[in-house]
Amino acid sequence: MAKKLWEKSVEVNREIDRFTVGHDREMDLYLAPYDVLGSMAHIIMLQSVGLLTKEELTALLAELRKIYALSERGEFVIEEGVEDVHSQVELMLTRTLGDVGKKIHSGRSRNDQVLLDLKLFTRTCIKEIAEEVEELFHVLIRQSERYKDVLMPGYTHLQIAMPSSFGLWFGAYAESLVDDMLFLQAAFKMCNRNPLGSAAGYGSSFPLNRTLTTRLLGFSSLNYNVVYAQMGRGKMERNVAFALASIAGTLAKLAYDACLFSSQNFGFVKLPDDCVTGSSIMPHKKNPDVFELTRAKCNKLQALPQQIMMIANNLPSGYFRDLQIIKELFLPAFQELEDCLRMTSYIMDAIRVNRHILDDTKYDLIFSVEEVNRLTLEGMPFRDAYKKVGLDIEAGCFTPRKEVSHTHEGSIGNLCDDKIEELMRRVVGGFDFDTMRRAERELLDGTAESLV
Repeated sequence: MAKKLWEKSVEVNREIDRFTVGHDREMDLYLAPYDVLGSMAHIIMLQSVGLLTKEELTALLAELRKIYALSERGEFVIEEGVEDVHSQVELMLTRTLGDVGKKIHSGRSRNDQVLLDLKLFTRTCIKEIAEEVEELFHVLIRQSERYKDVLMPGYTHLQIAMPSSFGLWFGAYAESLVDDMLFLQAAFKMCNRNPLGSAAGYGSSFPLNRTLTTRLLGFSSLNYNVVYAQMGRGKMERNVAFALASIAGTLAKLAYDACLFSSQNFGFVKLPDDCVTGSSIMPHKKNPDVFELTRAKCNKLQALPQQIMMIANNLPSGYFRDLQIIKELFLPAFQELEDCLRMTSYIMDAIRVNRHILDDTKYDLIFSVEEVNRLTLEGMPFRDAYKKVGLDIEAGCFTPRKEVSHTHEGSIGNLCDDKIEELMRRVVGGFDFDTMRRAERELLDGTAESLV
């Protein structure tokens, strides 16, 4: 068994090791490229304050870039007996460079190292989620415009209520995603602050330049207070999880609608034939499994903030190993949501609507409010008009007029899709992904150290 970074003369019990390491090796593979990026920024800073020579920095950066390339190719492994990604990277450097590899941990703790890795990983994943949300948003807006003149029943209490339209239906989910993106933007801004240099949560006596590592890594600012930087572990994941849950809530509701509306009893929409599954016994079946799984996965994602809270809420300030378990819940969540977003975009782009739903007389009564409003506009008091139409319905003599004239903002005849698009443009513009990506490129292409 490889010796732990913290191990001294007593070798840890194997069962204790198995229990305490848990799934960390598996989870830390998500973090490997970000651990390397963080180490690159850290050692550039160490050289700038005299804790590494220029020659040592050059050798370390060259090896770290090789390790980064390994992680990008999926070839980075955490060896048996090695505790975590931080230990593996340091071990690889030490094997190649000898004692120079042991110098990279000066001024760091694994506490601020994993905080940094999680933040670098998370902000990249937020960028990918934001791009997928934006793609789905544009699909929904296109469909809203394409079907804006096709009426459909609106429901309350699952009873037919008033006329709606496919333009309203698609557009409603598009606007919901705008609010979800606002939540995601707030989560990104809270995530995009640098904890490096907080060490174990109490800073360091080395003359660290935390402003420099903030710039090298493209963070918007520091987590200034070193105690709060450590307190942010768990809080950051919870806040981001709430943003993911908000998006998941929109997808779950849309998936439910799609399942309901594609059933034969509704027949409002038709899912693409290549997106449905069959039955082993019923040859006619075309099941909306993708949306059923999306609904389930997204409902599971909506529980993520509560799961994280239950782990972190009863902890005082300072680091505790409990926080390790959050990784197992948090790190895989992004890929699961991204998959759901991609599937939903694909199907919603190809979905076809039934343009003749309201030809069926069972929907005639949804036009009753239109008749009440018409009589009111002609001068009849609203309450009298309401009573007259109600009595006509009871007597079986109500004849609907199926022309609908809604003109106010956000209604059937005035969807305001252009306004919703402008809202989304402003939200997307509020992320600062360019600074983040530029900083990472400069670390990898060798220009970062020349900027010091």
